[in-house]
Amino acid sequence: MRLKKWNDLPDDMKNDSVKKYYELLYKKRHSLCAKRIFDITVAMISFIILFPVFLVLSIAIKVDSRGPVLFCQTRVTQYGKRFKIFKFRTMIDNADKTGAQITVKNDARITNIGRVLRKYRLDEIPQLFNIILGDMSFVGTRPEVVKYVEKYKDEMKATMLLPAGVTSEASIQYKDEELLLVDSSEAESIYVNELLPEKMKYNLRSLEEFNFWGDIIILIRTAEVLMKRENTELPGKKINEQDSIEKSSQSS
Repeated sequence: MRLKKWNDLPDDMKNDSVKKYYELLYKKRHSLCAKRIFDITVAMISFIILFPVFLVLSIAIKVDSRGPVLFCQTRVTQYGKRFKIFKFRTMIDNADKTGAQITVKNDARITNIGRVLRKYRLDEIPQLFNIILGDMSFVGTRPEVVKYVEKYKDEMKATMLLPAGVTSEASIQYKDEELLLVDSSEAESIYVNELLPEKMKYNLRSLEEFNFWGDIIILIRTAEVLMKRENTELPGKKINEQDSIEKSSQSS
């Protein structure tokens, strides 16, 4: 994983806010190389080990509902590059065309097997392909859809200095982010104007404090969260404790 020269960055990323993070990461470029070696090695080994699970889940998805096994969607990664993210399909076919990208909790579009996949983040196993291809890393800012990235403020664009990730500190802190949302008609506005900026604080801090072993710790903590699935209170302001909606895993 190599940083481009400053002058080679996209024009919209060459601002003073991004430069601060760029200079910090440039000093840690050897750790970035170790990060890429770790990503591709572990991703390939994981795919081999998890291949039987991949097959079983693929069959379960096909039996459970009509439609493709994989869900593909355009996201944004390093330097603003657009790529196709791979996930196991957890909703009915063409669900993204029949409703909003922010979905109501217990949304009827979510399939039975999809609920299980979402709960334990098994729907993200196909992202091993994205890691091998170099579009993603195990640890990094979660890739957003294009329309959200277009709303990034200057400092937020610093998160695109590195590849998007499967997990991050923000992912851990906001593992149940749906508890912060309530009104489906305003969900996207709340996400962009309130929730996304809060998550970005964690993402930007992770850039400032980046080191290879810190990534390993994030992976361990993510595994612990998935095993425990404790209902801890989220940071930030709860919009409503009685009702909730969740941001679709297929669009976040």
